[in-house]
Amino acid sequence: MSVDGEQIPPSWTWVELGEVAESVRNGMYVSRPGVVPDGVPILRIGAVRPMRLDLSDLRYTGMTAGEVEERDGLLASGDLLFTRYNGNPEFVGACARVPDALDELAFPDKLIRVRLAPDVFDSRFVCYMWASEGVRRQVRQYVKTSAGQVGIAGGSLKKVRLPLPPLAEQQRIVEALEEQLSRLDAAEVSVRGALKRISGLLDKATDFTADVALKIDEPAASVLAAANSIDGDLPRIPSDWQWIRLGDLAEVVGGVTKDQKKQADPDFPEVPYLRVANVQRGHLELAHVATIRVPQKKADQLRLKPGDVLMNEGGDRDKLGRGWVWQGQIADAIHQNHVFRARIHGDLLKPELLSWYANGAAKWFEVNGKQSTNLASISLTKIKNLPVPVPPQVEQANIVERIEERLVQLRHARGASEAVMKRGKALRNALLRKAFEGGLVPQDPNDAPASDLLVGLAAERAAQPKAKRARKTTAKKAAVPRATAAAARAPAPEPTPAPALAVQQEFDL
Repeated sequence: MSVDGEQIPPSWTWVELGEVAESVRNGMYVSRPGVVPDGVPILRIGAVRPMRLDLSDLRYTGMTAGEVEERDGLLASGDLLFTRYNGNPEFVGACARVPDALDELAFPDKLIRVRLAPDVFDSRFVCYMWASEGVRRQVRQYVKTSAGQVGIAGGSLKKVRLPLPPLAEQQRIVEALEEQLSRLDAAEVSVRGALKRISGLLDKATDFTADVALKIDEPAASVLAAANSIDGDLPRIPSDWQWIRLGDLAEVVGGVTKDQKKQADPDFPEVPYLRVANVQRGHLELAHVATIRVPQKKADQLRLKPGDVLMNEGGDRDKLGRGWVWQGQIADAIHQNHVFRARIHGDLLKPELLSWYANGAAKWFEVNGKQSTNLASISLTKIKNLPVPVPPQVEQANIVERIEERLVQLRHARGASEAVMKRGKALRNALLRKAFEGGLVPQDPNDAPASDLLVGLAAERAAQPKAKRARKTTAKKAAVPRATAAAARAPAPEPTPAPALAVQQEFDL
């Protein structure tokens, strides 16, 4: 049997989620859920990840279980939760299952709860199936952007089409999946740990001051005179090295500010310019480089030369000072005002050493930078005061070569680990696809076909009494005169006695 080219076994059938859902409901709104335990805990939106519910970061409603239940905000074991809104479109409509043996727990209005008919679908089966590419492809079609929010409606979730196997086969598939996925999960945890360690080693590999760490009794280079900056405890470097402030070591300038009026004027030359997004830690991202119109004199002043060190002036606090060395990849490129350019005087220091040191000086930038509501920044005056360790020129080339050798090895290890992660993701997708095409476990001819489940569900629903709805009155009430209204409030008169002789009148029909 197939729908849109998707093959399923003959004993399976296709259903829409809404056909087999007992309820589909948005969560409850809580204006300020608290951090301090008080009342029923409530999930955060980030708790829902594909096939996984994270219960490690809860908030509290300040409400009793009875109050939450009145608002139908309590979860039950086996419920499915879907992300209604998320900043990342890939997580919109993601599904997680509420675990068994659950304590009282509420869910917020940015999540959707789906409660399935238990005699038709095993919620574990649906949760796994929801992460398969066939279902995710459908979900992406229903994701909408409204008022700047990316989201999906419960009504759209109901339309998602799912393959329905016999209930016993669903349970066999779940058991097989959990065995295989647990192995993939364990491998992924191990590889993620390796990637984290490699990232830490990459940071340490470029710290060339660590290679010359001195004992307390060994002579060290003189510290710098106080300046308009907070230097903190600088590493002790050999006495034949020296500390030089960046402004004395290099010409440091800011970039161009975009002037919208000039952008439509063809008299100004149009040149490529680097933004914060192009200047990454230890490399330059040049796949998407914008252009800007500036006066020719400004273009000449800011034109980058090979060996210039680019350093970010603004952005998130951990991005201050990050950057890398320009190698002349794009002709006539300049830089924006949120990127500083340091052009080293003569041969005082290899540009790679300056950039590596600045990338590792996060603490100095954090102390000396400024933080506004959304952005961090550091001024040109402050960054010129950055203290830079300068080794003897005869040692600098060897230091660069040694660090680059380490980086090559670590990058190779990182690439191998990332390739393993990519293969693991492909294996996971292949496993899910095979499971929901009926190829993971054999079909049992003794299983009742899935269509019988739907017949039983329809009969069960038909046998349930329909809830009576209160009749709405739409007609306007006639105005009642005051006298009549007063009479209506007066006690009713005694009934008139019936006449002793009743007379029946006849009318033509």
